[in-house]
Amino acid sequence: MKGNKKYQLITFLIATVWLVNGLFCKALNLVPRHEEIVASILGDNNSRFWTVLIGIAEILMAGWIISGIWPRLNTVLQVIVIAAMNILEFILVPDLLLWGRINSVFAFLFVLLICYNGFCLGKKLAYQS
Repeated sequence: MKGNKKYQLITFLIATVWLVNGLFCKALNLVPRHEEIVASILGDNNSRFWTVLIGIAEILMAGWIISGIWPRLNTVLQVIVIAAMNILEFILVPDLLLWGRINSVFAFLFVLLICYNGFCLGKKLAYQS
């Protein structure tokens, strides 16, 4: 697969993960466990509001990823958000995670994919232009 096609495919995959988690899991509350996690970390007061707000932020992240604007900054911000979120969940609410503390392994693999796409494939494309 050519570098550009590979980059585009992985970019689409990453954006889809953010969109699905933001829209379906949080904003539309199709996975109530997400609101339980927010309630456990931030408190029951306004947990729905915070969950929807987080969902909207994730939807916006998907849009930013697809836009291609400032891809390196976007990559760094994704890594920071995923790391912070997963560290908090690992420590505070491992019992509410789909795979418990093993979730951190999947988060780490996702971060590696984001870094590979943003820094390795993206860098190759920048040099080819």
